[in-house]
Amino acid sequence: MRVLRDGARALLYLFGLPAALIGLWWVLAARSDTFYYPTLDRILSAFGETWFSQRLLDDVVPSLGRLAAGYLGAVLLGVGLGVLLGSRRRLRALAEPVLEFFRAIPPPVLIPVLMLFSGIGDTMKIVVIITGAVWPVLLNTVEGVRAVDTVLADTARCYRITGVTRLRRLVLPAASPQIVAGMRQALSISIILMVIGEMFASSSGLGFAIVQFQRSFAIPEMWSGILLLGLLGFGLSLLFGLFESRVLGWYRGLRQSQRGE
Repeated sequence: MRVLRDGARALLYLFGLPAALIGLWWVLAARSDTFYYPTLDRILSAFGETWFSQRLLDDVVPSLGRLAAGYLGAVLLGVGLGVLLGSRRRLRALAEPVLEFFRAIPPPVLIPVLMLFSGIGDTMKIVVIITGAVWPVLLNTVEGVRAVDTVLADTARCYRITGVTRLRRLVLPAASPQIVAGMRQALSISIILMVIGEMFASSSGLGFAIVQFQRSFAIPEMWSGILLLGLLGFGLSLLFGLFESRVLGWYRGLRQSQRGE
């Protein structure tokens, strides 16, 4: 009985506020008589007609492919470079000014430059995602590696645990809470940059479709695309939560034991 009650409470926390906001949107939009703010039932009708059609394959699937490639590239690059910089103090001091310079440049500004080198295809859009999403992963990995417990590090050194074994058994597990936190931040940034990249010289994708709807004054369809992006972000957040609970299950158990729960 308690499990059912806890499950119902978790569902209430998860869906309660979104359901309330949707209900409020429905009530407020029902009174709208402007062309640019259609009622929610018109948006939902356009949603089904637009996205449960060929556009699912023409726009949604390519966007998800670019998102997956860019996000995976950002995670691999961020963790790899973060481990290297976090483990080497002198290298970190040498690279820090350059990293701060590039981190301060907004990725959308680089799109015209990337077009010159990689064209206007998928490569450019993936690189845009990587250039923006890599930073939270990189910085969190550096701090996580730097914060490895000195006692554990000395113990590993005494037992001559070095190289790949030290990385796999000590460094990555100790830094994993901060790495996963950076990955969560990078996911939301990746979705934003996916849309921005598809708004420039593209012929497919969610960003391209939304801009096309706006330019052709297909307002309900435009709002349906925005709604789809929100649902996509929500769904990916839930999936990441499952990944996080699996990867950091040991860490959460440790924290609960320390609090005496």
